[in-house]
Amino acid sequence: MRVTHVITRLIVGGAQENTVASILGLWGKPGLDVDLISGPTTGPEGSLVSNFEFRVSSLSASLQKLETRNPKLLLVPELVRPVHPWKDFLAQRRLEKIFRATRPDIVHTHSGKAGILGRLAAARAGVPIIIHTIHGPSFGNFQSAAANFIFRAAERRAAQVTTHFVSVADAMTSQYLAAGIGRPEQHSKIFSGFDLAPFLTATHDPGLRARLGIATGDFVVGTIARLFKLKGHDDLFAVAPELVRRCPQIKFLLVGDGEWRTRFEAKARALRLEKHFIFTGLVAPAEIPGLTGIMDLLVHLSLREGLPRALPMALAAAKPVVAYDCDGAREVCLENETGFLLRPGDLSTLTQQLLQLANDPALCERLGHSGREFVKPRFSVEKLVDDLHQLYLRLAEKKGILVR
Repeated sequence: MRVTHVITRLIVGGAQENTVASILGLWGKPGLDVDLISGPTTGPEGSLVSNFEFRVSSLSASLQKLETRNPKLLLVPELVRPVHPWKDFLAQRRLEKIFRATRPDIVHTHSGKAGILGRLAAARAGVPIIIHTIHGPSFGNFQSAAANFIFRAAERRAAQVTTHFVSVADAMTSQYLAAGIGRPEQHSKIFSGFDLAPFLTATHDPGLRARLGIATGDFVVGTIARLFKLKGHDDLFAVAPELVRRCPQIKFLLVGDGEWRTRFEAKARALRLEKHFIFTGLVAPAEIPGLTGIMDLLVHLSLREGLPRALPMALAAAKPVVAYDCDGAREVCLENETGFLLRPGDLSTLTQQLLQLANDPALCERLGHSGREFVKPRFSVEKLVDDLHQLYLRLAEKKGILVR
């Protein structure tokens, strides 16, 4: 059975890491031939392209029979993230041609642009099973009413040709059903799993802390997120002066890079807190467990997420989490069990909770241990892959597709 995944770009990010992990895991399942189509990957967020054996950028190259030891990747230059009517038209036409030539049994799309264009192209090419994973909302109060109208309309149109939806959180299913996108029986929740082992064994490495300028007695509040809008860093900077005044040993470890890094570095200097903010810049995914291990807690203040992988990653490393009650965060940030859930923008409570945790090591340990036990049976990459595989088999059986 041939399965083709489609994503807009392969930057270092939660949706992209989920997609790569799924493909690499499914590649080992009997009877599956799995590959990936992506648009070009640009920007300071980094790239996951190196996970794949071949990188091709022309239609003719994509149609050659390639014997690879890893899934192959086809780059489609016209598949770009911003709305661009002419390139969007060309991207959909090219995807349709690829699907007609390669005849996948399943097309599985990810992200907004690839999700819309990929599903419509797959339907025009006669692909029997079309799946879309909802990694995060494409509409909501984070953008204008006009943008929401357009995205809801596009999602409803694509839903008409969608066989099944995979949501990374129940919150995504609820939002899409409320918007009239799909039917309840078309939706399944599959948590975005990852390799748990490096996080379960992550330690408070004194050498790594020293290299980053973190003293033995410092209390480290970490973030793992792109340095960009809607990720909540501005709120962390807003409460930082009061936190430092009341807890001078606090340090903020910002893991990741993005277009707003220069802005945030300037803000740290303006607040005279540059010694308290540590910017790691872009780091490889393999470095994330070690950096999580030296945190004392993780704070996640994003205003737009499906279910942020940073939360279960931190919990796997036995670190408590403090998060805004946004989208799927409440499904892993369990109040006073794995951390504390806050109303978005509630800076007063954010300050109080961070100070409480900074002054109560026993509370941090209790929440972290509970979080680790919660995550272990739910977020392994093996469970992610197995759940997807079983979904493929069920849908294939309904369509009468044989899996050898």
